[in-house]
Amino acid sequence: MQEIILNSEAETIALGRKIAQHLKIGDILVLTGELGSGKTKLTEGILTYFGLQNEISSPTFTIVNEYQAEKFPIYHLDVYRLENSDEFLAIGGEEYFEKGVSIIEWGEIIEDVLPPNYIHIVFSRDLEEENKRKVKISVVK
Repeated sequence: MQEIILNSEAETIALGRKIAQHLKIGDILVLTGELGSGKTKLTEGILTYFGLQNEISSPTFTIVNEYQAEKFPIYHLDVYRLENSDEFLAIGGEEYFEKGVSIIEWGEIIEDVLPPNYIHIVFSRDLEEENKRKVKISVVK
C-alpha cells in the first residue's frame, strides 16, 4: 500500500496524470471516499493525460461516460446511485472491465462483482486543512 498526501486540486490532477501513464486495457481503478474528497479530480487528471480534457463530465446521473483515448476506451463509472451490485450487473456493467480502462467512483458498492487485481484508491479529507487529502493506493487481489 502506498500513502500520498495531496495539498491541492492541482496535485490531485497531477497524481491522476501520473497514474494514467501506466494504464492499459483491462485495468480497473476503484475510487472510494466521501463526497468532495477528490475522486472526480483524479479522474480529470487521468483523462487530461489522454487529451480528453474538453470532454470531461461527471457520470453521476448517466452511471457511465465513455471516452475514446488513442490506444483504448476509458469508462468512467459513478455507481453512487445504484442500490447494489445486482443493479450494476443488470445494466451490463461488467462488460466494461475487459474492453478498456474502467474508473469506478463509489466502487465499494459493487465490490463483490469486481474482478481480482484492481487498483483501489481511497481518499480521505483532512478536517483541519480544507484542500488537503490523504490517498491510499493498493492492489486488491
